[in-house]
Amino acid sequence: MSGRGDSGARAYSGGWGRLKPVTLDPLEAVGLPSKGDNRLLNFKTQENYYTKIVDRYMSFCSDAGRSDELLRRMSQLSVQPGGATQKPPAKPLKGLASSIYATPDTKTTNALPQLPSVPKKPVEYDSSKDLSVLTMSMRKLREGIVASKRIDEFSTQAYIFCIRLSILIKHMESYHPALLHLLHRIHTVRPLSRLDLQEFAGYLVLDLACRQQDLAQAHVVRIRYGVKDTKILAVLDALAHDNYYVFWQVKRSVDGHKAKLMEYAEEAIRLHALKCLGRSYFTVSLKFLEQVTGSTWDALVKENRVGWELKGGEVIIRKPKTR
Repeated sequence: MSGRGDSGARAYSGGWGRLKPVTLDPLEAVGLPSKGDNRLLNFKTQENYYTKIVDRYMSFCSDAGRSDELLRRMSQLSVQPGGATQKPPAKPLKGLASSIYATPDTKTTNALPQLPSVPKKPVEYDSSKDLSVLTMSMRKLREGIVASKRIDEFSTQAYIFCIRLSILIKHMESYHPALLHLLHRIHTVRPLSRLDLQEFAGYLVLDLACRQQDLAQAHVVRIRYGVKDTKILAVLDALAHDNYYVFWQVKRSVDGHKAKLMEYAEEAIRLHALKCLGRSYFTVSLKFLEQVTGSTWDALVKENRVGWELKGGEVIIRKPKTR
């Protein structure tokens, strides 16, 4: 009887041994410093974690292939609570991968807590949640940098990467606090280069003007940091005067990051343009209408409920009253 019992015990043990080991995503395995995970308070651990974030982003870009496919994925994937998706942009933006990729060269002597190692069998990452993972990972890294009171070349570069990527996916909860920390804290201790200061102060100006609709504060920040970008100044002027023609003209000429921030003001500008056209014109060409609204005819009918009539290449806004 004892032999049967021993044999049975060994059999059950062998059964459990055949279970597949749990594979953890190294980015998700690390917790938030604000929730008690202290691994990212170590400088060397921060650098290793940042490298994993950059590698994941570059892998995401490589999987997408072409720039328009990359933008489609960025526009369709949700990175906001509740699964809300965002509308795709009007045209492809250039330089999405190369514009934010960088690997800082820093030297530290702190002891290294071990991050979760990548299993020998590669983890099959789900591309549908890559942006959500990247967004949360950047938050963890930023929390670690702030909690460790680190201000050096690495922290500057990490914040620059986080801000640029967060703007491209229009994740305000990530880029706005990061912008404030970069300009109000890091820059005061370790000044940014002239070009970096112009770039990121310009992003804050556009965020204030386009998303927060606070032109007065946007000009305060512009004067404080000496923002001289003529295209940003043109955007401020266009918003102040409701100049939809200049707004769309500038948006088509700026880089992808500025264009993403300008998208926050698109709907208000588009509605103003439609009201102006409705009060001023009997007919306009379809090409002109799409140019001054920054949208297509189908989108205007579906999303803005435009009730005008399209005949060929001409849009009939209203007909003259017959006497």
